[in-house]
Amino acid sequence: MARLTRRELIHTGLGGLALLALGRCARPGTATGPFQDPGYAYRALTGGDREIAAAVGAVMLAGALPSDAAAHGVALVQVVRGVDVAIAGLPPYAREEIGQLFGMLRFPLTRALTTGIWSSWTDASSSAVDGFLSRWRFSNFDLLRSGYQALHQLVMASWYGNGASWTRIGYAGPPPL
Repeated sequence: MARLTRRELIHTGLGGLALLALGRCARPGTATGPFQDPGYAYRALTGGDREIAAAVGAVMLAGALPSDAAAHGVALVQVVRGVDVAIAGLPPYAREEIGQLFGMLRFPLTRALTTGIWSSWTDASSSAVDGFLSRWRFSNFDLLRSGYQALHQLVMASWYGNGASWTRIGYAGPPPL
């Protein structure tokens, strides 16, 4: 029986690691946590898209969401639902482009290469998500800046278009007609 040399052992280990990484990339995204809420039928967002919307929304709205854990969770679900409503109301070509953006962010290899986030969205730290958003916001590439603007506008419209957020910003609501 032949013995493995140290070099062969290292090469075999690296090859196995690469195969495991590729296998992880091939897995479809699944929804976890409170974003599988049965009280709402999502029209535009998949389970993986909801995880992205929640991670991005939590960072973009860090100072605006309630600080109480239970209220924060409810508000975040409202944000994700609002993003779904906003996307569903867009014209077909815009929905397709947003779908491509979410698809890129959902696929582990393109997510890691474009955002620097190697973990799943549910495991990503707030600082990692904030760092990716900052890099995209100030990127030299129009495509990344456009992706940031799309995420920003969807999250802001979903939260500030929701009447539950109005009292936190001192808005009494629209005047009665």
